[in-house]
Amino acid sequence: MELIQKYFPGLTEQQLSYFSQLEPLYNDWNSKINVISRKDMENFYLHHVLHSLAIAKVFPFTPGMRILDVGTGGGFPGIPLAILFPDTQFTLVDSTGKKITVVKEVTAALGLQNVEAFQVRAEEMKGQWDIVVSRAVTDLPKFMELVRNRVTRKPKGNQPKIIYLKGGDIDAEMAGSNYPYSVTPISGFFSEEYFSTKLVIKIF
Repeated sequence: MELIQKYFPGLTEQQLSYFSQLEPLYNDWNSKINVISRKDMENFYLHHVLHSLAIAKVFPFTPGMRILDVGTGGGFPGIPLAILFPDTQFTLVDSTGKKITVVKEVTAALGLQNVEAFQVRAEEMKGQWDIVVSRAVTDLPKFMELVRNRVTRKPKGNQPKIIYLKGGDIDAEMAGSNYPYSVTPISGFFSEEYFSTKLVIKIF
């Protein structure tokens, strides 16, 4: 929790309460359904919560936006972002039923009103959202083909269509792609060693 307060000092009491409840909730569910490795649970706020919130440092969502989290797993980055942006609507999807079960149970336990979750494959989804977010589901060009029709066709201003958390050689991965993109090292705003090779990629 100290990590979250370090980088997001303006949180409300309600948001602090939500964030503080996340670890015990995930510990409990992880003992029943293994959605997070034990090693990662030892660094839960660093590896999952703070990593998810890196998206907020490069593009803060505005009230009324609709965000789609594809391949959310146990709810990342969607649930931490939903706590940070209570007036933004989040749809979390994953093809694995037990992971979506955890997402639904955690959001219900917290009482989050701005999250909905569905078990569905990316290519089977219907509807459109303002921005798609994800955390290293697959290589970026393949991911963009899966979700490109899920984003509204007229983004506002410099608003990205996709915000992706990943590491590695993004320029090589995006070679041959016609999508404009920008890369922001997470180490530019989070000083922990864990983020030294991690990136936020915005695709326009």
